[in-house]
Amino acid sequence: MATQSGIEWTEQTWNPTTGCTKVSPGCKHCYAEVMARRLHAMGAPGYANQFRLTLHPERLEQPLSRRKPTTYFVNSMSDLFHKAVSDRFLDRVFEVIEASPQHCYQILTKRAERLPEYFARRACPANVWLGVSVEDRKFGVPRIDHLRKVDAPIRFLSVEPLLEDLGPIDLSGIHWVIVGGESGHKARPMHEEWLANILTQAEAANVAFFFKQWGGWGADGVKRPKKANGRIFHGRTWDAYPKAAVICDPS
Repeated sequence: MATQSGIEWTEQTWNPTTGCTKVSPGCKHCYAEVMARRLHAMGAPGYANQFRLTLHPERLEQPLSRRKPTTYFVNSMSDLFHKAVSDRFLDRVFEVIEASPQHCYQILTKRAERLPEYFARRACPANVWLGVSVEDRKFGVPRIDHLRKVDAPIRFLSVEPLLEDLGPIDLSGIHWVIVGGESGHKARPMHEEWLANILTQAEAANVAFFFKQWGGWGADGVKRPKKANGRIFHGRTWDAYPKAAVICDPS
């Protein structure tokens, strides 16, 4: 089943694939890998392979059974554009997305170079929000250029975990920026000035800004549980969504 999500910026998760492989520093302490091993130990369906990339065609039609308009984060437990996911399987995923216009689908990838290649031969559906992970300058920032090449209704950046000051970033063609610090007992700290730099640039570019969490390290540089650190920055929460957001068709 698609599941209710605790992720602040979505409603439910849908995982037609599970498992992944590490490609950049943001993957080092992957929460999905830890969760997959835990689910495997519990005997949860779909995790017999633990965190090895696995296709789940039996899950493809899950969103079709839900009439209520819902925002789905696609593949919280994997990367839809992993090289082990064939174009044909991707086609099947997007056929389901197009067949359920009442829903919005947020798709996030670190395999950004595959985006313009895949969408050169098929249009990005109107109910898709397409995003890339941007954790640092070397691996993350170059993904933005690949994303910009796709004619997606909403393009967004997930700057989580933010591992360093990104410096100047080109936000042209980007509609939404999510920022968050790393969580977990091995979390790497995020510094306040790194966050402030992104917020300043997002506001200057009129890009919606969403601050997800401080993570395992607070604004004061003290390590504590992420719930205790919260998500307050400059005295408030930042929960903006893109102004051009697609309103899902409830029909």
